Amino acid sequence: MLAAFVAASVVAATASASAAVTTIRHAADLRRDAASSSNWAGYGLSPALGGAVTSFTNVIGTWVQPAVTCTVGTPSYSAFWVGLGGMTQESTSLEQIGTESNCTSAGTAVYDAWYEILPAPPVPLKIAVAPGDKMSAAVTVTGRIVRMRLRNLTRRTVVNKKLTRAAPDLTSAEWVAEAPSSCSRDGRCSVLPLADFGSVDFLQAAATGSRHAGLIPDPAWTATAITLDGTRPTGFFGGGTGGASASAVPTEVSPEGSFSVVWQALAASGAS
Repeated sequence: MLAAFVAASVVAATASASAAVTTIRHAADLRRDAASSSNWAGYGLSPALGGAVTSFTNVIGTWVQPAVTCTVGTPSYSAFWVGLGGMTQESTSLEQIGTESNCTSAGTAVYDAWYEILPAPPVPLKIAVAPGDKMSAAVTVTGRIVRMRLRNLTRRTVVNKKLTRAAPDLTSAEWVAEAPSSCSRDGRCSVLPLADFGSVDFLQAAATGSRHAGLIPDPAWTATAITLDGTRPTGFFGGGTGGASASAVPTEVSPEGSFSVVWQALAASGAS
């Protein structure tokens, strides 16, 4: 069972954010029902109770960068990534790398890439990202060394990062589509409107746990499907407000470790 947890990825605030916002965070607000979040959709792995896998040292995944549908005057945001850690209440780190499909207030779509290791701030990646591009990402931890790789298979480009961290979190592995959150200087956070990305396909999602390599459905670990419920109030980072304004639902995982996350508009207020 997943506990509610605090884990963040901080990126620089965009020009469309209000003056009170200093950061935009990628952060999960998972509830104890183990399947619902105010801002995450996808799959997470945790060690099976009494099993041989006790930690994760590698996560890999491929996704097709989705195009967003933008509306003038309505900025919105979406992120797609793979990562290690962050799925317990005690977590103090999250190692992740991914891309974004965002909409500015002018109705312009913006696509970019980033990596982050909590609690350090995120770092933009100099790699071109466009709708339809096939992206491949990996996070690998060996001792205190964290290696991250993001490849654009369509454009045949790649970026690699190698960092040192005293205590990387190895308790989980994730493949996520997310509604990022904005945070003010006093630490209060709100989930940003989730961009209409249609759907995103994650392919061949795999991990290595305690030297055992396998796909999401491998019985060596416990896989949890996480649904983004845009009607939930947020409750992380010191008590937040707001909502994603839409929902997102993962499909079942295929035997090949592939699944999709589908964006869903919320029903209009008062609708039956």
